[in-house]
Amino acid sequence: MKIGILGGGQLGRMLLQAAANYTVETFVLENDKNCPAAHLCHHFVKGDIRDFEAVYQFGKKLDALTIEIESVNVEALEKLESEGVKIYPKPSAIRTIKNKIKQKQFYKQHEIPSPHFIVTKNLQDLSNHRHFLPAVHKIAEGGYDGKGVQIIRNERMISKGFDAPAILEKMVNIKKEIAIIVAMNDKGETVVYPPAEMIFDPVLNLLDYQISPAKIPQKICWKAESIAKKLVQELKSPGLFAVELFVDENENIWVNETAPRVHNSGHHTIEANYCSQYDMLWRIMLQYPLGNSNAIMPSAIVNILGEDGYNGPAKYEGLDKVLQMENVFVHLYGKKETKPGRKMGHITILNKDYTALVRSAHAIKSTLKVIA
Repeated sequence: MKIGILGGGQLGRMLLQAAANYTVETFVLENDKNCPAAHLCHHFVKGDIRDFEAVYQFGKKLDALTIEIESVNVEALEKLESEGVKIYPKPSAIRTIKNKIKQKQFYKQHEIPSPHFIVTKNLQDLSNHRHFLPAVHKIAEGGYDGKGVQIIRNERMISKGFDAPAILEKMVNIKKEIAIIVAMNDKGETVVYPPAEMIFDPVLNLLDYQISPAKIPQKICWKAESIAKKLVQELKSPGLFAVELFVDENENIWVNETAPRVHNSGHHTIEANYCSQYDMLWRIMLQYPLGNSNAIMPSAIVNILGEDGYNGPAKYEGLDKVLQMENVFVHLYGKKETKPGRKMGHITILNKDYTALVRSAHAIKSTLKVIA
């Protein structure tokens, strides 16, 4: 089969690393010929994944397509699908998820628990909903990795909101944030990965580190898995989905948002689970049986981020020390240039002892620095 990936970042890179285990001819469409995935595919095509003609011409010679980011030209994918190209996930699912207004309306329509929200057209419209504060303002399209999200605690902060279509979402008293990856094949069969608990950097609003399986009561785990599975089934699309959820102080579970692709919260599955999220997506696209999503051992992930104050050619300070640590697996994304907060790689840690996992995560964060 000939299968293409729209986007050539680190997710595409890891997807291609898993593709080496299968008989598949791989294609990547990306604007930057030096992107992390460029040298790992069989065929690299330079082009804009948001451009109709670029996506259509790229995809029409392929058997199947997948994405590594939501900001793709959905109209081109719809035309390709109508001509027999398999799209994972379906363009209808991407269209629903890539726009936060449509995504939230989808949750409401299908009775999937998600925080209450109001749609706002612009800043003026936002100012008409002061009674709804404190709340979180999320731009409808274009947000990623914490960008496009603004907490509005009171009236004085309204000017920090977005002067564009967005949702104003009621703040939840969050106890834990978890993510669950759900895989579904063309037959509608599903497998669910154990929940991962995410701990965020409060300044950058990026994942600081995560623990998997999450340390949550079994009844919360079952309920969260049930919600995530129902959500994916309602999308009626094969593919791999990451569902981010909140657990509040009263142990209610709320869906935050969904990603229609392999996801940062599933990086640990490469070493920590029997079948990684990347291998699982290849199984789906190649029409093979779904893999075993169970955890082999508890794990933690630490993101490798560019240090504040550094822009330029990346240098990894303390890498030798980290590589000497036990049960530690380093993944560098091959990005030549660093800048503050940029994702440059991740590190997976395996240990049966959760306390040891957290200790190692903090040790790695204080040891490994990306400078220029």
